[in-house]
Amino acid sequence: MRHRQLDLNLLIPLQALLEHRSVTRAALAVNVSQSTMSGILQRLRDSLGDPLLVQVGRHMRLTPLAESLIGPSQHVLDDIDSLLETQAVFDPATVRSRIVIATSDYVVSDFLGDLLARIAQEAPRLRFVLAPPVADWGNEMDAGRVDYVICPAHVSSSEHPSTVLFEDTYTVVAWAENRPTRGIERLSLERYQSLGHVIFHTAVGRPWFEQWYTTEYGESRRIEMLVSGFNMMPALVIGTDRIATVQTRLARRAAAVMPLKLMALPIAVPPLVEVVQWSRHREADPVHKWVLARLLAGASELAAV
Repeated sequence: MRHRQLDLNLLIPLQALLEHRSVTRAALAVNVSQSTMSGILQRLRDSLGDPLLVQVGRHMRLTPLAESLIGPSQHVLDDIDSLLETQAVFDPATVRSRIVIATSDYVVSDFLGDLLARIAQEAPRLRFVLAPPVADWGNEMDAGRVDYVICPAHVSSSEHPSTVLFEDTYTVVAWAENRPTRGIERLSLERYQSLGHVIFHTAVGRPWFEQWYTTEYGESRRIEMLVSGFNMMPALVIGTDRIATVQTRLARRAAAVMPLKLMALPIAVPPLVEVVQWSRHREADPVHKWVLARLLAGASELAAV
């Protein structure tokens, strides 16, 4: 079985080599001898025109080409499994596949956590990988490394299909003993800007609130702490006079278990719109259709904020 110059029967040993980065361990993983795996590696090198594994000091390292093959080769194997297991009537209870979802910790905690637990009851052989946000969603989906992206609408890719999942608003969180906000339910804009802020910041891009606020008001807040996760923001105001502006669902969840007070923003902020985006290459896949339907159904059950 060949495609161009690559023997497709070598896909399983190729994935084992990429995963284990060792001829010996890859041989054990696919139940062949070390000499057989060495021969397979040489055939792969000849077919792909790349060494794939190279010795660096005492360790074997993947070449850049080999690194780029990790996601696509796994997806090909998963697609083959799905093809062989697909019946006239799609049965989630028996289907086996690997689903990669790239999203934020906020979406995982306030949406995906409960939903994936329910999906596991219906489709116990589905394997989910939750990956952090990346700078270029479109390329990750094109390369087969990501199946779904759940992200704010303003950073979604125009090259792949998407639909709205849910919306959220924003709420100010502060320590319950925060002195400057004592007795206050809605901050004035002046006080809001003068207090120390904990904000979300990564190299991937600004979240919706940070982008909108900076466009409207510039750098008018006193930023005291920058963090790379939404879920850590409420905890970092405890014991301080700092505040943080977070998604309302996150704020309410945090306030249920932490000594926090919630306050309304002094300004009207457009809602956060979270979309789900998927690879256009997998639209005919019955596994994709089923998972997407579950994501949309789960979003429809979220309580309004």
